[in-house]
Amino acid sequence: MPGWVFGSLRGYQWAWLRRDLVAGLTVWAVLIPESLAYASIAGVSPVIGLYAAVPALVLYPVLGSSRHLVVGPMSATAALSAGVVGGIVANGSEEFPAYTAGLALAVGTLAVLAGLLRLGFLANFISEPVLKGFIVGMALVIIVGQLPKLLGVEGGEGTFFAKLWSVVTSLDETNGWAALVGGLCLAIVLVLRRVAPMVPGSLVAVALGVVLSGALDLAGRGVAVVGAIDAGLPSPGVPDLAAVSDVPLLLSGAAGVMLVGFAEGLGAAKTYARRDGYRIDANRELAGLGAVNLGSGFLSGMVVNGSLSKTAVNGGAGAKSQVSGWTVAALTVLTLLVLTPLFEPLPEPALAAVVIAAVVDLVDVGGLRRLYAVNTAALRSIYGRAARADFICALGALLGVLVFDTLPGLLIGVVLSVVLLLERSAYPHVAVLGRVEGGGPGRWTDRERDPGSTPVPGVVVVRVESGLYFANADTVRDRLLELAVDGVRALVLDATTVPTVDVTAAGMLRDTAAELESRGVRLLAVGNVGQVRDVLRRAGASSVLDRPYPTVDAAVAATSPGEGDAHGGAPARR
Repeated sequence: MPGWVFGSLRGYQWAWLRRDLVAGLTVWAVLIPESLAYASIAGVSPVIGLYAAVPALVLYPVLGSSRHLVVGPMSATAALSAGVVGGIVANGSEEFPAYTAGLALAVGTLAVLAGLLRLGFLANFISEPVLKGFIVGMALVIIVGQLPKLLGVEGGEGTFFAKLWSVVTSLDETNGWAALVGGLCLAIVLVLRRVAPMVPGSLVAVALGVVLSGALDLAGRGVAVVGAIDAGLPSPGVPDLAAVSDVPLLLSGAAGVMLVGFAEGLGAAKTYARRDGYRIDANRELAGLGAVNLGSGFLSGMVVNGSLSKTAVNGGAGAKSQVSGWTVAALTVLTLLVLTPLFEPLPEPALAAVVIAAVVDLVDVGGLRRLYAVNTAALRSIYGRAARADFICALGALLGVLVFDTLPGLLIGVVLSVVLLLERSAYPHVAVLGRVEGGGPGRWTDRERDPGSTPVPGVVVVRVESGLYFANADTVRDRLLELAVDGVRALVLDATTVPTVDVTAAGMLRDTAAELESRGVRLLAVGNVGQVRDVLRRAGASSVLDRPYPTVDAAVAATSPGEGDAHGGAPARR
């Protein structure tokens, strides 16, 4: 543990200080309006986003391993927070902020424990396609949730489709001034992002909204504004929950929030670590995530995690270390102490525009199309519906978020990915190989992919493109016996592509060899991995693969009449 503390700052050079200060100023210009906006997604006062940002930026360098990651409120975890807390207490109630801070404490506690227990591998259970579909679904939910504020109409409750229908049926009640300000701010952010990406479009939109609010008296024209914001720093303390019995509910919801926040932050951290040639420790990232959420919870904040967009701003501005994050924290404290009155007349349509602009790029239709395109006729013939497993998982997570809710959508995606993985592994491809003419010795290929390859009369050469275990043992056995038709004197199993085997599969190989022998068909094996040989020996099936042939050619030669058990070379041992 001591080696983790301030690990991201080791080797700091004073020559980096100017770059870190400039990067911190740049990130601050983006973080302030986005933190205000993401707090509104979480269903709490905008200032709570700033309360959360300060401890996150201060504490992450203590335990985190990234030099570039910027931690703060984020759209996905803010929406998850709103969903979890809204399932315990009523939206907009007096208890809502306390439970939001309580959820941050719960996430922090779980993340610290997971880091100490070295459970960083948990992120591997959310595949990239599942995360892609989940993020697209979350972005759509967030956009629809912000449309009422953008248009100045009453919003609805429920799922994505219920909220969308509420907006559609309320269009005749649109406040023209709200729509004008919101549309103008949204256009400014999107245009600046394209033509001047280094300009903080969110800050420009917020500033414009404040100016227009005063110049046009938007509050008097029925446009909602942020309103009074308490200046100063929050007092530390444990959130006052209405009932101790609600703690297990917060902890159960916190597990999913932690997993999403961890996966999102870890992806951002690894992106810039690869660029600058250093390593990210997943367990330290878990501990860092825990520390920042504990700090946020004790300061009346909300759930926080690593941000890819703000990390990109940080890296693009030349940051070299987490000193840039501390710079952002100092400027945020200054904002809370002095500048909060500037944000009080901010129109909510402008804030909604900042949120929509921040998440609209996450609706990655092109990425979903690429997942759908990862498919060929050969894959369909092998795996059937599981050939598009990645796209199905992404679509399942997306629809799960839209139809059911955030956490159920994530779980649907994870379960789908596991089920489809099991289906693909339960029905492995057993390729029948043929010799490539003119390709020299050792050139054997799948005859379905290369019809020009030639079989050996009386010999079937097969390759199982998977490990062998209990779920696919029967499928492989049936396929091997199916290939042992009349006229076949030997079946050669190329085991070089079999990385693992369990006791069930070992017994299957032993029984299959015996049944083939009763038909007058020899089972010969080529190559094997050491752990496979060890399991076969322990399972009493060593006669099948204990003395494998070094090459397919050697095994095929041994099947010729008069060759007997000659191996044509030393056994292949690894």
